[in-house]
Amino acid sequence: MALLAEQRAEVILQELETHRAASVTDLCQITGASEATIRRDLNALAKQGKLSKVHGGAVQVNGEFLAEDPEMSVKRAQHIPEKERIAQYAAGLIQDEDIVFLDGGSTVMRMTEHLKPTKALFVTNGVECAFWLLERGLRVYVLGGALKRDTAATVGAQAMDALRRYNFTKAFLGASGVTVEHGFTVSDPEDAALKALAAERARQVYMLVDSSKFGRSGAAVVFPAEEAAIVTDKPLGREYLDYTSVVVV
Repeated sequence: MALLAEQRAEVILQELETHRAASVTDLCQITGASEATIRRDLNALAKQGKLSKVHGGAVQVNGEFLAEDPEMSVKRAQHIPEKERIAQYAAGLIQDEDIVFLDGGSTVMRMTEHLKPTKALFVTNGVECAFWLLERGLRVYVLGGALKRDTAATVGAQAMDALRRYNFTKAFLGASGVTVEHGFTVSDPEDAALKALAAERARQVYMLVDSSKFGRSGAAVVFPAEEAAIVTDKPLGREYLDYTSVVVV
């Protein structure tokens, strides 16, 4: 039996509450309604401020907003098993001929623990990341610039100028939040600018983000969701798969 408009709205909002986002195709299957009907429902709910429409579906409007990132010591202690799996997979992608950019994020830094001996060249703005690469006998260059107290990573004009001197085969980056609507975000605009430039100069870009980051938004946009492959620890909804490739480890 076909659901009434009020019942469909309840089902749609429940789906968003559970998964934070939903595609039109998924909602058609769940409710038994046509695509045209679901699109009208989404328009009506968006006008009521109950959801945000995006290409191919809708997302929650009440996702968590991040005014600032926690200290690095706090981030390192969070979601350790998930970060370990993500980092181990990412480290396995590096080959001898690669020129690799690694940012100063906590998950990216864990990659250094899983790297095998390689002829690859590494460039990073993370001072601690550079130290661990050097300890493993790998070739590494560190970007100069203003040093952030909370992450010990360089940012600013000097770091950006140094970054423009490189081209990369692969870049591995972190983010504070990920949504279909806002893409990859962080709290610091200078951090966002450096990540975006690194991605521009890389042939392949991988965002290493554990599942706790999804549905959260920071103040500074790095780039849209479709501009990098995602490596994460839990399956994502179809709304993300419509935009980019996702590896679940």
